[in-house]
Amino acid sequence: MSNDIKIRKGLDIKLKGEAEKTISDAPRSKNFAIKPTDFHGVTPKMVVKEGETVKAGDILFFSKYSDKVKFVSPVSGKLAEIRRGAKRKILEVIIEADATDTYKEFGKKNAAAMSPEEVKEFLLESGCWPFIKQRPYDIIANPEDQPKAIFVSALNTAPLTADVEFILQNRLEDFQAGIDALSKLTSGKTHVSVEAGSSAISGVKGVEVHRVSGPHPAGNVGVQIHHVDPINAGERVWVVGPEDVAIIGSLFNTGKMDQTRVVAVAGTAAPKQQYFRVKIGSGMSDLLGEIPVSTRIISGDVLTGNQVSNHGYLGYYDNTVTLIPEGKNFRMFGWMPFIDNHIPSMSKTSLSFLFPNKKYEVDTNLNGEVRALVVTGEMEKVMPIDVYPMQLLKECLAQNIEKMENLGIYEVAPEDFALIDYTNTSKIEAQSIVREALDLMIKEVG
Repeated sequence: MSNDIKIRKGLDIKLKGEAEKTISDAPRSKNFAIKPTDFHGVTPKMVVKEGETVKAGDILFFSKYSDKVKFVSPVSGKLAEIRRGAKRKILEVIIEADATDTYKEFGKKNAAAMSPEEVKEFLLESGCWPFIKQRPYDIIANPEDQPKAIFVSALNTAPLTADVEFILQNRLEDFQAGIDALSKLTSGKTHVSVEAGSSAISGVKGVEVHRVSGPHPAGNVGVQIHHVDPINAGERVWVVGPEDVAIIGSLFNTGKMDQTRVVAVAGTAAPKQQYFRVKIGSGMSDLLGEIPVSTRIISGDVLTGNQVSNHGYLGYYDNTVTLIPEGKNFRMFGWMPFIDNHIPSMSKTSLSFLFPNKKYEVDTNLNGEVRALVVTGEMEKVMPIDVYPMQLLKECLAQNIEKMENLGIYEVAPEDFALIDYTNTSKIEAQSIVREALDLMIKEVG
């Protein structure tokens, strides 16, 4: 049986500003931050107090509802501040970094010689567990669960995102060690999806490799799960990012929790469009320098990333920082077709379909407002998962649990609806609707 996955539905949004394939060490940030808001559904319980010193790998906080899941410092230094929001909700844990890092020693391990329980305990104690997320619900995996499979998507198809093959080119040994460890956690298969024609990553051992081709969202792990091993009610599948696999492998090979990423800084407003080697939680101002207020800084890609300020911090799971101009310019007669053909669109009212290979410079304009209008069949064109997206969104809004289950809520995550956010005529926030529906399912179904 062929392991090729060919995606036909979707849309490649071709944008200017792709990062050049050169890697530099970013200036070391003075302050780093771990943001509990990056971990959906986690309520943090602090272990360290303000003013106390920590090593890289020391526990900062753990999850209130699962004390085995620990979150550790990416650098050594002093816990400078715990920033809180409404109702004293912890928003950021700020670490004032030392000039060089001192690491907590966990000891080198050989996953092949360890039992599944020993591997799990090692990942929990070292703070690597937050890298493992589960489907359904797109939350950190419950260590008490038994997944039927583990999936790693080693390709990005979203606009301007980091090239996985490039960022892992010198970390294949760590990647293999990470795969060896993760494979111990399931009695099923470990699946790695690569871009069709990819060579280096497809040589990894102990996994089932799938070669994926097609437009975005072909790189979404949820799309790959749907085509390989769909999720039914009561089942769990664990997913891990490719660079996170390498970080886990580095822990086993060195005994140190080294939370270093290679981040692509991209977008037409980026001062330098290239790759940088940084620690998780690095400060944006140190990575980017001074950025004009007329620029939107996004930790992540333009479809699913989060807006941050120049004084903000890199998201825990992000390996892309995108900068595009703020869209504050009014277009006269912007409602008319064929006027200012400046963005890629699925609509024939734009001439972009005549130039399929053209790259565009975009800003943050929505080019319209929320409309009481739903075009039948529009959402299905960019949804390669076998669900009815429009009907599912309606039931999500109605909070009808039974119909959400019947329409495939267990198969989807907010990122699978990112293209619907971009292309739908109604301008609805589909990702937010799905996220709220998944939270309801966690509360009512578990």
